Amino acid sequence: MTRALRERDHAHMLLAEETERALGGAGGLVLFQGATGTGRTSVLEAAAEHAERRGLRVRRARCSPEDVDVPLSAVGRLLGHVPEYAGMPSADYHRRADRLWELLRSLAAESPILLAVDDVHLADPSSRRWLAEVAGRLDGLPVLLVATERRQYDIDPQPAGLARALSTSFVRTHTLAPLTDAASAEMLGALLPAADPQWTAACVRAGAGHPMLLSALLDDLCGTPPLPLPDTCAALYPGAYPAAVSWWLDSAGKATAEVARTLAALEEVGTSDMPDAAVDPLDLLAEASGADPARVAGWLTAMTRLGLLRLDASGRRRYAHPLLRDAVLSGWPTPRRQAVHRAAAEALLARGGRGEAVARHLLRAPAVGEPWALRVLRDAVTVALDAARTGDAVGYLRRALGEPLTDAVRQRLLTELGSLEYHSGDPGAAISRLAEALHLEGEPRNRVHTALALGTALAGQGEVRTAMGMLRRTEAGLSGDPGLARSVQTASTMLSDHDQFLRQEAYRWLGEAAGRSPDLVGTAGQALLVRHAAAAGRISAQDAMKQLHALLAEPADPFGEPFLVGTAAAVAQWADELDEAEQLVERGLALQRCSLLHPIHRALVNTRDDIAAARGDYAGLLDGGAEPVRAGAGPADKDAHVLMALVHADRTDEARRFAARFELSWAPDTWELNRFLYARGVSRAAMGDSAGALHDLLECGRRQLAREVVSPVITPWRTAVAECRSAPGRTREALDMAEEELRLARVWNTPRTVGRALRVLGTVTGGRRGLELADEAVRILRTASVDVDMELIPALLAQGRQLIGAGERSRARDSLREAAERAERKGAVRLYALAGQALREGGARHRTLARTGSAALTGSERRIAELAAEGRTNAEIAELLHLARRTVETHLTHAYRKLRIRRRSELTDVLGA
Repeated sequence: MTRALRERDHAHMLLAEETERALGGAGGLVLFQGATGTGRTSVLEAAAEHAERRGLRVRRARCSPEDVDVPLSAVGRLLGHVPEYAGMPSADYHRRADRLWELLRSLAAESPILLAVDDVHLADPSSRRWLAEVAGRLDGLPVLLVATERRQYDIDPQPAGLARALSTSFVRTHTLAPLTDAASAEMLGALLPAADPQWTAACVRAGAGHPMLLSALLDDLCGTPPLPLPDTCAALYPGAYPAAVSWWLDSAGKATAEVARTLAALEEVGTSDMPDAAVDPLDLLAEASGADPARVAGWLTAMTRLGLLRLDASGRRRYAHPLLRDAVLSGWPTPRRQAVHRAAAEALLARGGRGEAVARHLLRAPAVGEPWALRVLRDAVTVALDAARTGDAVGYLRRALGEPLTDAVRQRLLTELGSLEYHSGDPGAAISRLAEALHLEGEPRNRVHTALALGTALAGQGEVRTAMGMLRRTEAGLSGDPGLARSVQTASTMLSDHDQFLRQEAYRWLGEAAGRSPDLVGTAGQALLVRHAAAAGRISAQDAMKQLHALLAEPADPFGEPFLVGTAAAVAQWADELDEAEQLVERGLALQRCSLLHPIHRALVNTRDDIAAARGDYAGLLDGGAEPVRAGAGPADKDAHVLMALVHADRTDEARRFAARFELSWAPDTWELNRFLYARGVSRAAMGDSAGALHDLLECGRRQLAREVVSPVITPWRTAVAECRSAPGRTREALDMAEEELRLARVWNTPRTVGRALRVLGTVTGGRRGLELADEAVRILRTASVDVDMELIPALLAQGRQLIGAGERSRARDSLREAAERAERKGAVRLYALAGQALREGGARHRTLARTGSAALTGSERRIAELAAEGRTNAEIAELLHLARRTVETHLTHAYRKLRIRRRSELTDVLGA
């Protein structure tokens, strides 16, 4: 492909001048120097074409390293066959040189001549000597000698150039610089005028200002539409670009090629996002490549000036484009690349570099077989997990398993790796790792860790019976450690929640064992029995919390404490002790390593979401996103909350699409499925699909009753069914459901559950009695010590409608306006709209309420915001107001949104607005 030369005007002017001087009988030497790929050959060809047009005869010679041992071979190709050589010894340089000079003089007598010598640095030594000698004698001959020579900073110093011993009066030297970005872009634009500017800029960087590289890249890309420039050479065809880069490396010599490839390998690791002041990148490059640091420093500077390297945002030199870096690495043997990474890891470690930077090099190195390698990799896992980079942690653990390990250490690593792979959405690999770990010999505590993780993974995939069987076998091997055995029993009981039949069996055994001796089940097992009694509607919230407080006050068993704390947190949330529940969740999560699978971990996370839902923080639940849909698994607890949040936000279309993501006919029979059925039933009712809502709610109720979950504290499906059946003709059925719900609610006896049941019973009862029930519901909900707005708002709506029916419109408007104000503060769009509709039906004008500004803050939000504006930390505010820190954070988040600010420092300015 012929392409016009750019940014070579000075070279052309010099050649034109010297060509005219040669035509006038005054020849000389023009030497074009430059780095590999800067277009020296193209300039020489342009010189030859111009000379021919001006009437000069052109003689050409391209030097090659294969001729280095043949004396005067380059000159021989340049001037042609010399018959007299037959009788001359090859070592007789002077006689041969004289004969060649005479031959040149005779040729020049016939007509002016241009001698074009390409790559003179590759010529045999005697040819370079002859050319240098002749250059000083051309002034009186019509002979123009034009030569190209590679001059570039290499790790190994280059030999002296052709013009070193010549006077400047005998030679005109011109250095060819790389093309500017503008010239490279112009070259691309001429060939592909429709190319996207971003694509052109990427090609310019990959070409690095070297015509050779840019031309080769275009050869690979032309003929195809300008697609995004790839980062790897495998996507190029026929491969002219990587071949050109390989030629550049070969021309630079072995030492330079080694440094170039080492730099590419170090850059590929990607440690630039973790800058380390303790380690000089130049020293690291020099040590990993085994080169002289001074020469490496010079080479880096030279390559930056040539455009092959560019400074990144942190000021480090990197290859101009990932494609260029990949081309430099192409063809480098894997063992050599691995050796460089090991050398880099050792150099970083010796210089006190960051552990994760060392670990990233170990990822690309073979097994080290020394203790420091495993230590570094495990430290890197911790750092990655703290930064929520689970994928990186998985990579470090997989690499750690490649080191020589004892069975005990391998068991711990496999357990952690399997747990992380499960969290990352690869349950098959996780279960395989954990099963392998369980068969290794290790300490009983580590074996229990592995068994709990494997049981959690199996149950999460619907293999509950397999999980229970494995845990029973594990428990049987722990006869000498009753504490560990109890923890396995507790885990079995918790995991049985995934199967209604196994759940009944597990709790029956747990209750019988506790009846014989509470010590047999431990405090965690006793807490589970309290939770079971609460769900079965046999105990009040006050009694449940009293029993749990007594259990929490007993000496903690390290293995059983997470189960105890997690169970207590769930019951505290049911009991509307939300601050205490939040504190227990934080304590429970702190008791376990976040990287390990544990039956209680998901329970704690679910409780945290339950607390947010109880507080009406649906915006926070939506911001957190839903669980990814996993093959073979049903909806999670978080999915139910997200669906409810979409309903409250009046995003019905999104709610419909979200619910449709799950094929419930294949979902495992878990309590989470029941909660999702309840949420879907509520959403269908809100959308006017009463038949679909009844189907879901009754199915939820059937499943819950089969699991002995009777209390309305978890899924108040009876009240939801009663509301769907409140149409004329089905009032008796609705009343039966609502009355049963109220009876069970009074057993648990929290304002939230009792208020909800009274509200629905009042709605389906109607008349004066219905109004009395609605008034009682509002009164009870107002006595709650926590935020129960998401129940108080529907109660106020029901009260308002009942008052309208009773003709008390003034009082009705007060209730409905209060409902609207509370709904607006909560962001409950659907309830806000219902309140507005009810106000209009009652003959009131529904005013628009302030949604933002300091007037929109609730009392709690304003109090916390004012303390924060005074400079108090969240922890100080939580202690001062006797709240959980998360509660403070939630209120501040709501305040920021209403005040339309992002920073704490802005509070002072806006609170008075």
